[in-house]
Amino acid sequence: MKDKILGIQSRLTELNGALSDPQVHSDQRKYRNLSREHNELSKIMEQGEPYLLAIKNYEGNQEIIAANEDPELVELAQMEQDELKEQIQKYESALKILLIPKHPDDHKNAIMEIRAGAGGDEAAIFAGDLYRLYSKFCETKGLKTDPMSSNVSERGGFKEVIFSIEGENAYGTLKFESGVHRVQRVPDTETQGRVHTSAVSVVVLPEAEEVDVAIAPNELRIDVYRSSGPGGQSVNTTDSAVRITHIPSGLVVSCQDEKSQLKNKTKALKVLRTRLLDLALSEQHDAVAEQRKSMVGSGDRSAKIRTYNFPQGRVTDHRINLTLYKLDRIIEGDIDELIEGLNLADKNERLNQVQ
Repeated sequence: MKDKILGIQSRLTELNGALSDPQVHSDQRKYRNLSREHNELSKIMEQGEPYLLAIKNYEGNQEIIAANEDPELVELAQMEQDELKEQIQKYESALKILLIPKHPDDHKNAIMEIRAGAGGDEAAIFAGDLYRLYSKFCETKGLKTDPMSSNVSERGGFKEVIFSIEGENAYGTLKFESGVHRVQRVPDTETQGRVHTSAVSVVVLPEAEEVDVAIAPNELRIDVYRSSGPGGQSVNTTDSAVRITHIPSGLVVSCQDEKSQLKNKTKALKVLRTRLLDLALSEQHDAVAEQRKSMVGSGDRSAKIRTYNFPQGRVTDHRINLTLYKLDRIIEGDIDELIEGLNLADKNERLNQVQ
């Protein structure tokens, strides 16, 4: 552990020099990557610096004890050793978690897709509730959301809504929200007071940058058409909606939320790049090894991950067996406890695997 922390300390010194280099500043992509690495390593050294100091003091006391020249000094050194040993163990435990490799896409922006599943109108309404939940959560975390595509349900909510999430660690924060979210409640249209169960699927993907996925122009078929559904002036009267088909994969992405055809095209390409990257990574993953079967990070989007039970006012995350009786706050975006519980479970699991 000591050698790892000394290596990080040395790397931070290198990064400080690199970040003050004008040539690095002129390459924005390189500067961002180095700044991100500097920030991550600095957080590790918040525990690493006192850890190294505790080891230095412990080793110094050992030398005093071994020399055995001054009985009074030896006694003081021996008295400190137990406390220093306890401090060293505490710092090592914290550092083990901090040193767990992060997902390489954690720092990226994210694209979230919410789709109504079984349950008809009630599922669409709950899809709208989840969109509002995540929008409020992102707002409290300083993350910016931007609608990209939506298909509004006649009775409220969405049959499908896609939006981007921009900000520090956006994907890393929300990556465990992928899966099937089940809701149990009495719909407004239910006259007998019976509880209905509906399902909504959520997919969270790291946003792909242009350098991640190369798309040749001749691989795309781009169609423009007139937007449908509610909209202001120009939205329903011009050919602003865009549908992009990626011919080699057959993937189709549509966007009609913006009045500008160019903006719709830009958003559609962003979604297409992200889906292509996800497809490529999934194929690569399947070819290299069997999918890791962890309780949190399995990535199985067909699995039921969470139940929202309105009559009982509870939310249960089935992956970590966490039940919270504060559905009224969770539905308003207060999902910090769920997010933290999932991240902690994932870290502990990966820590057990490397020990």
